[in-house]
Amino acid sequence: MTARIGVVTFPGTLDDRDTQRAVRLAGAEAVPLWHRDKDVRQVDAVVLPGGFSYGDYLRAGAISRFSPVMATVIEQANAGMPVLGICNGFQVLTETHLLPGAMLRNDNLHFVCRDQKLRVETAATAWTSDFTAGREISIPLKNIDGRYTADERTLDELEAEGRVVFRYPEGAYGDGYGNPNGSLRDIAGISNAAGNVVGLMPHPEHAVEPGIGTGGTDGLGFFTSVLKKLVTA
Repeated sequence: MTARIGVVTFPGTLDDRDTQRAVRLAGAEAVPLWHRDKDVRQVDAVVLPGGFSYGDYLRAGAISRFSPVMATVIEQANAGMPVLGICNGFQVLTETHLLPGAMLRNDNLHFVCRDQKLRVETAATAWTSDFTAGREISIPLKNIDGRYTADERTLDELEAEGRVVFRYPEGAYGDGYGNPNGSLRDIAGISNAAGNVVGLMPHPEHAVEPGIGTGGTDGLGFFTSVLKKLVTA
């Protein structure tokens, strides 16, 4: 039976169709979900895609967090359903408290758009099992509110529990390395304690096909990972 992965569209979402395509390329059925609907149509996993969402003028993700679909997503995520938040989706996950911390304006106050190197810190999540810890991947990044922040206690807990999923590797900013937004401890992505909910800033859905963009396919591993998780669940 083909896995069904829901992709939520909020007003202002930019990357829902790209995410649906990535889901299909991985071998699953992409199920469009509208933010006003509570019914998630019996999907096996959910992606909150990137772009922007209505209400970001108040705080990124602050209004989207109250969309009816999110009540169901929160309930299902707490029951173990895999959920991936990309860019604005990551912001929404922090606003719902499915993930700790918050996203602030980039420390350089500029919108950043570039191919970004990431170091995989853990493969022990529903969305990263097709990677190996320590591997470097290249994923497009585009954000202005991408600076991950949390209090020191939360950061220490994330580190101790192995919940930092991706980091920006040290290196020269100009060649895709380096921290592009001032995120604390170079954190680019985190998970919840169970590992079924993951949020990250860069956009894996833009790196799933050879010859498209920079031609990399490192992003496809996110979607093939969750399919393996669903098959073995």
